Amino acid sequence: MNLDKDGVWLVIGFLGQALFSARFIVQWLKSEREKKSVFPIAFWYFSIGGGVTLLAYAVYRQDPVFIVGQLSGLFIYLRNLYFVIHERKNLNLE
Repeated sequence: MNLDKDGVWLVIGFLGQALFSARFIVQWLKSEREKKSVFPIAFWYFSIGGGVTLLAYAVYRQDPVFIVGQLSGLFIYLRNLYFVIHERKNLNLE
């Protein structure tokens, strides 16, 4: 398979979308197991992985709306991951 530059970036875009979508599958499966709404830590890692990959794709496409959307989302995902990690550290210290 011989991909040109645009083809490679299209693959990167689809990879980012797949990572981003996987977070919902992870969240759904965990919630089903626990019989309540749960956001496992993997949800935030998939969110960050998908967000970074989609941001790279948006920069390549030079789409300011998509760039701003991904940057703001990444801030929220990173902040939530910080809260999860901080809470786990506090629980281990007590």
